[in-house]
Amino acid sequence: MSKKFKIVVLAKQVPDTRNVGKNAMKEDGTVNRAALPAIFNPEDMNALEQALRLKDRFPGSEVLLLTMGPGRAAEIIREGYYRGADGGVLLTDRKFAGADTLATSYALSMAIKKIAPDVIIAGRQAIDGDTAQVGPQVAEKLSLPQVTYAEDIQGLEEGKLIIKRRLERGVETVKTPVPVVVTVHATAPACRPRNAKYLMKYKHATTLSEEHDNEHNSYLPINTRESLRIPEWGVADVGGDEANYGLSGSPTKVKKIENIVFQAKESKKLTSAYEDIDSLIKELVASHTIG
Repeated sequence: MSKKFKIVVLAKQVPDTRNVGKNAMKEDGTVNRAALPAIFNPEDMNALEQALRLKDRFPGSEVLLLTMGPGRAAEIIREGYYRGADGGVLLTDRKFAGADTLATSYALSMAIKKIAPDVIIAGRQAIDGDTAQVGPQVAEKLSLPQVTYAEDIQGLEEGKLIIKRRLERGVETVKTPVPVVVTVHATAPACRPRNAKYLMKYKHATTLSEEHDNEHNSYLPINTRESLRIPEWGVADVGGDEANYGLSGSPTKVKKIENIVFQAKESKKLTSAYEDIDSLIKELVASHTIG
């Protein structure tokens, strides 16, 4: 019998940091997500592609997305459906609000215990924090091996996954037993596009909260099929110590945020002539910019 994996992809809906403005932060130091466009975290898309390739390689495997956030984060689950995922869970609860990486990883690890997957795959880091902490913290809380900076999950050999890692000065191929947590680097293959068949099938997939909201809102059609219901889990569903969730479980505090705009004081136009290039190099060496 061929190997079948249950794969969980940790994905996050993040504010588009290319559009950060003066209202990007709240007074309590947390991100004002309502003020910024929400997108699928880029490296989590790379992680989703690795999960889907693993599913392609081992037929019968299952790919589930796990995301934590407000109700609108259900869009992450739908995006996964459109590309070939089999399901997903939205962790949403007011008690999760304001979580830093420590509280986030605690909530995710509690949900993962309930799902009991073979492989957990996540992006290396999210663009709203750039900490690269959540994946390793989840692995630590679950007492699982972890492989970071993954670029390609190449296959299975003697019950161990073979993974290529992208390092600063080259690549490294490692073997790891499962269950395992894998974080994926941005140099991994981009995620496949939406599939038209899946889009038509899952465009009505909604959470129960969305359905209640949509009774007076035409943003999404009301779901009439239980099979298209996106599960929502709160603290009561995943259990654990409530003191470890949200702001109460978050020792990280943002004291200040500043917008910095780089402005050139002066400029110099150069031609492709050898003399101009030689002059520029000498100037850069003299100012210790290079060399």
